Amino acid sequence: MEVYVARQPIFNKNKKLFGYELLFREGLSNAFPDIDGDTATSKLLSNSFFSIGMNQLTSGKTAFINFPQSLLLNKVPMMFPSEKMTVEILEDVDPNEQVIRACTDIAAAGYSLALDDFVFKSDLQPLIELADIIKIDFMLTPIDEIQKMVNRFKGNHIKLLAEKIETYENFEEALSMGFMYFQGYFFSKPEIISGKEIAPSKIILLQIVGEANRENCSFEKLETLMNKDVSICYKLLRYINSAFFKRACEIATIKHAIVLLGETEIKRFISMVATAELASDKPEELVRTSITRARFCELLGLHSQNGVDISELFLTGLFSLIDAMLDNKMENIMQTLPLSKNIKQALLEEKGDLADYLKLVSSYESANWEIFSSIISKINVSEKKIPEFYQDAVKWADSYLI
Repeated sequence: MEVYVARQPIFNKNKKLFGYELLFREGLSNAFPDIDGDTATSKLLSNSFFSIGMNQLTSGKTAFINFPQSLLLNKVPMMFPSEKMTVEILEDVDPNEQVIRACTDIAAAGYSLALDDFVFKSDLQPLIELADIIKIDFMLTPIDEIQKMVNRFKGNHIKLLAEKIETYENFEEALSMGFMYFQGYFFSKPEIISGKEIAPSKIILLQIVGEANRENCSFEKLETLMNKDVSICYKLLRYINSAFFKRACEIATIKHAIVLLGETEIKRFISMVATAELASDKPEELVRTSITRARFCELLGLHSQNGVDISELFLTGLFSLIDAMLDNKMENIMQTLPLSKNIKQALLEEKGDLADYLKLVSSYESANWEIFSSIISKINVSEKKIPEFYQDAVKWADSYLI
């Protein structure tokens, strides 16, 4: 049985990555299998620490992992390194004497404790005193109740984490209330849409990407455009002269570098570098997610029997969050990019041959197993290979961003 582990990012108030909550599912034959919390967490821990590697899954950041009551009583968290893990205590844990004693020992051993989906009850006070972080669900908890809890914990050692933060408005509201950490996909949405123009420097980048991905790409036009952006020229020359290529002579001109790489590789290189440049003022997780999606889509296409264009799949994943990078509508951005009809249809209408691949990738990253399970059969890829592809994509994105 394959074990599926997705991750959801957690940010600090500066929108820097703090950690990931790891989300588990055992197989996809049933999107919601009859599996108890003990088994789920045990398999997640085994898969994360021993099979996949925690550093690979969390990019070296803290892993937030749910622990049901019996595993807390058995002090299972203490089997794993304290510096790599925050122990999440589920909302249905009974704060009895045995649980309090076990959690006290876990905290004393150097582990951070977080109370998940928190709603205040007086009998939780012993756990509150042990907790480092309290997680409050912004989607399910009324705002006046959230404010009461913020006021209750103001001035003490506890840090508040806002869950289900899906828009920048949610983020700003939680930040103003005093929350320190934020979990959700707000970073993947445009911050401002109406009336915002694309900066001239980013227009040049879009023109470079556009020319590189034109069907009849002109190397001369590409060279002219690239010479307007010092950063992308520097990165191309550094890349082409790196040890990876083992050149006898240094490549000193942009034209020579373009010719040596060839059309396919220069398209990929420019698309990747430009994406990072376009999102330079955004959380790094936005670029990481885009690159992960690109690689994940590409791997799905390579192993699919549907005959899709692999390069189109790569670009579909890579540009799927470009509206968030530029804080502009996807329709406006697509007018400036001469991408294929298939890519634009997938990004604008969620239709066409490429759309299902992108839906599958985005549902996996958010651990929406129900949607994922409904799509997997459409793309004609072996279900058993999916965890491997995701892990490869995560590792590939992280290696690119180092």
